Formats: sequence, C-alpha cells, structure tokens
Amino acid sequence: MLEASIQKNDKRANVLIILFSIIVFVSVVFLSKIKLEVALPFNVHLFAKINAVINSAVTFLLLVGLLSVKRGRYALHKKVMMSAMVLSLLFLVSYICHHLFSESTSYGGDGAMKYVYYFILITHIFLAGIILPFILYTSYRALIAEWPQHKKLAKITWPIWLYVSVTGVVVYLMISPFYV
Repeated sequence: MLEASIQKNDKRANVLIILFSIIVFVSVVFLSKIKLEVALPFNVHLFAKINAVINSAVTFLLLVGLLSVKRGRYALHKKVMMSAMVLSLLFLVSYICHHLFSESTSYGGDGAMKYVYYFILITHIFLAGIILPFILYTSYRALIAEWPQHKKLAKITWPIWLYVSVTGVVVYLMISPFYV
C-alpha cells in the first residue's frame, strides 16, 4: 500500500467535500436554466461529442484502475484514478458549456426505445447528481491511507461512477441523431 499523500483532517475534509459538492450541484442546476445567445464558430453540439469522448476515457480509466488495484499496482491505480477525476472535471466544464450555448434537445425516437432512453437518462442524471461526494470521500480516504475505509467506499463509488460514465456515452449516442 502507498503512504499517505496528505495529512488527515476529517473535519476540514468534510466541510470541503460537502461545500464543493453543493457548489457543483447548484451550479449545474442553475447554469442549465441559463441560455447564452452567442454565435460560436462551430456547432455547439461539439461539446456533447467531447463529453462522450471524455466519458469513454473515464470508463477506460475506471476499468484500468480496477485492474491495477486488483494486481497490487497501487501507484498506477492512484495515477489512473486521479486522471479519471481530472477528466471528470473537464467533462463538467464541457457539460456546462453545452447546456449554456444550446437549446434542450428532445428524444425523437418512439416505441420501446423511447422508454429505454428515458430510463437510462433518468438513472444517469440521478446518479451523476449524487456521485461527486462519494468520489471525493473515496479519494480522501486513499490520500490519507485509510485503506479499509477507502476499499469499503470504493465498492459503492466505483460501480456508480462506471454506470454514470457508460450511460453518459449511451445517452449521447441515442440523442445525437436528434440534434438540430
């Protein structure tokens, strides 16, 4: 196992994790209600494509992270998971840009696929909305080298994060034909 990267301070960590999670959640909700009328020199749905690429990369990193920790390659695991977190932050910026500059797109399919799409979309949005504090607490436990707590949290966090990243790509693939 690796040494602690930061000094333990649960009280400060709790405040920062909760505060950051609330700020991100409120920002996403608030900014999704605002539309900026700006003539961009490219199709605004490029942001959605970037989001799908980032989500694909995060999915890959999460799988590599799991394999590396299972093989006892803890330094690689740490680098891979930190990379997944950085990409998720970039995703957040791109996601906000897409929703700031584009109108909402309705799913144009019908029949059973419409129900499949909305089920995936709703579960994706809900889980994406709650995963951030789990990711941050799981990372914090690793950074202070509390391995039993980290492992316990990771068993909850990892599959939810993986689901969110995979379904982000699926939602894009299903909605992108209906972009105007």
